[in-house]
Amino acid sequence: MTVAKPALRPNVPHFSSGPCAKRPGWTPENLKDASLGRSHRAKVGKAKLKLAIDLTREVLEVPADYRIGIVPASDTGAVEMALWSLLGPRPVTMIAWESFGEGWITDVVKQLKLKDVTKLTAGYGEIPDLAKADKNSDIVFTWNGTTSGVRVPNADWIAADREGLAICDATSAAFAQKLDWSKLDVVTFSWQKALGGEGAHGMLILSPRAVARLESYTPPWPMPKIFRMTKGGKLNEGIFVGETINTPSMLCVEDYLDALNWAKSVGGLKGMTARADANTKVLSDWVAKTPWVDFLAADPAIRSNTSVCLKVVDPAITALPADAQADFAKKLVAAVEKEGAGYDLGAYRDAPPGLRIWCGATVEAADVAALTQWLDWAFAETKATLAKAA
Repeated sequence: MTVAKPALRPNVPHFSSGPCAKRPGWTPENLKDASLGRSHRAKVGKAKLKLAIDLTREVLEVPADYRIGIVPASDTGAVEMALWSLLGPRPVTMIAWESFGEGWITDVVKQLKLKDVTKLTAGYGEIPDLAKADKNSDIVFTWNGTTSGVRVPNADWIAADREGLAICDATSAAFAQKLDWSKLDVVTFSWQKALGGEGAHGMLILSPRAVARLESYTPPWPMPKIFRMTKGGKLNEGIFVGETINTPSMLCVEDYLDALNWAKSVGGLKGMTARADANTKVLSDWVAKTPWVDFLAADPAIRSNTSVCLKVVDPAITALPADAQADFAKKLVAAVEKEGAGYDLGAYRDAPPGLRIWCGATVEAADVAALTQWLDWAFAETKATLAKAA
């Protein structure tokens, strides 16, 4: 079977799951007002950092009594700050179904060396039985598994009368999926995911219950300076009004402000979610009529609308040894990239071989539609080459 080379390429062929595509219409000119060469502690710098926090609250619809802080080291830094600062006084339930969730388990068990830890895990494309989460324990989970394309369907499984804290890594869910703030005590994300911002900066959002834990509990282990959120047993409120622990890039801050203002212009959280859903529908419609590809997540209720993961299901390919299947997927991706029709489409290194296509709000549905034509072409070309080699 041959497929004609498509005539139309995506206008923006960026489909990486992080850093993600810049918002439509972005140019470096958008950053001309950045306070470069100025201290982040100067009046202008603090004002921009405070504005970033305020716009985050507005777009994400964060409750007024939740604190929002800008922290170092991207989403990873924000999660680590939460784990090292908050865990210890209660049992912990760790929930993981992909590589980043597994990484948090490693930190809690091998680095913090907590003993009373329950692990609820599932393989790629699946999700654990969330009903088994103990409301008396602290719960740590990812809202959207970036490397598996699996998200929690909702937060109904988190008890409203929970005794422990619900700590949520929401880095590929924020700005594309509605978070149930009443069920979440800690939420983290980074700028380079759903808003297409620049890397190295994380966001840490704390509920009043999380603040109470910080002010009533002192961890028994040494705490690095960049993790410390209290002074004299009280929350360091400066962190949550723009007085960052370490020096942020004011160029990145300007870029984040640009992305947040764009998010407001397309309807805020509701509009951003609708755009991500529309992008994912393009893929869903294509998968439904394309016999060689399917979703890694079989259950539509848990499929991500941002980091969409797909697998090759053509019988001629699935009959190959595992290493040959992985090689086929890599060659398919390489064929698309060589044509400049789609970049960074490969599955995460620890995930099953296949495709991972970012469908967040900064991506245009027309570009996703154009990409699918190139994927069909690349599949046919790669399969034909394989047949000739045989």
